[in-house]
Amino acid sequence: MCHPVTRTAPTFDKYQLMPLIPEEPQIHESAQGPRVTPASGRTAPTPRPVPGPRPGRPGPPRPTAPVQRTSRDVAPAKPGPSAPAAPAATANPQIQLLPASVEGALDAADEAVDLLLESGRAPGDVLVITTGDQHPWAEHELSFGEASYWAQHDAGDDVFYTDAAIASRAASRPVVVVAVNGGPASAAATVLPLAHSRAGALLIVCGDPQQINSVLGAGV
Repeated sequence: MCHPVTRTAPTFDKYQLMPLIPEEPQIHESAQGPRVTPASGRTAPTPRPVPGPRPGRPGPPRPTAPVQRTSRDVAPAKPGPSAPAAPAATANPQIQLLPASVEGALDAADEAVDLLLESGRAPGDVLVITTGDQHPWAEHELSFGEASYWAQHDAGDDVFYTDAAIASRAASRPVVVVAVNGGPASAAATVLPLAHSRAGALLIVCGDPQQINSVLGAGV
């Protein structure tokens, strides 16, 4: 008499049933995007392959406690030269003085702009005026013609640089930075009241404190 053969089902360890095979990570080709400037980590404001408005030149040590002047320290603002497209600015913007030599005023202004942008100010909020030599950005952009230069001003999406000779054409912006970097003796006396009239909230002046105070106290 034959007996049926009983077969026993093979046993498997439950951890061996589903061997884990890690998937290879998918490598995606990154899209080309704006470059990041090594000095401040901000995205370059325009795609033009030329030095941007903030060339990152070495400047004086970052000021930690600039001298501040409130509206109580100065006389009521006098209207600056008329500019047809310029909207009315605040009568009494806050004033900050950053001491600097004539040679270092432009670097101090660049540093002030960097601090403003790092603190959250939009580039289009800032206007920079020089009393002497033009800022390198302005020189470069003017090489393409005045129409292109002023078109960037009218676009209002980046820091705009101008000088005393043509500053009256610039419209008001929330922040105006003045670099007293030379020029005729009367340049500061002309530009500072104009800058005060164009500043909506804040006026930053980089230069000789004695000269600036004499102008701001008497002419602003």
